Amino acid sequence: MITVISEFRLPEPVTKEQGQALFLGSAPKYQQADGLIRKYYLLSEDGSTVSGVYLWDNRPAAEAMFDAGWKAFIQEKYGSEPKVTYFDTPVVVDNVTNEVVEVEY
Repeated sequence: MITVISEFRLPEPVTKEQGQALFLGSAPKYQQADGLIRKYYLLSEDGSTVSGVYLWDNRPAAEAMFDAGWKAFIQEKYGSEPKVTYFDTPVVVDNVTNEVVEVEY
């Protein structure tokens, strides 16, 4: 599994309610993403920065999402270049399902 953290600044800070509305507007796109297990939307306390934490089945699926087109869209819509960081995710603790998920290498 791969975890990706994306982050970018907004042109102007937003309230929690405004941030939630932005996130809900893009959520359907991620429901259809091949290989995406889960996505968390994050909003900084001051409302000026948004992040996404994504758990993917594999790196090629993640890289397909965060391509040049995605980066250009963020740059155009928000006026900010996004930062995208990839992490190997060998173990996940899920307290909802009471599971520890281990990747087989």
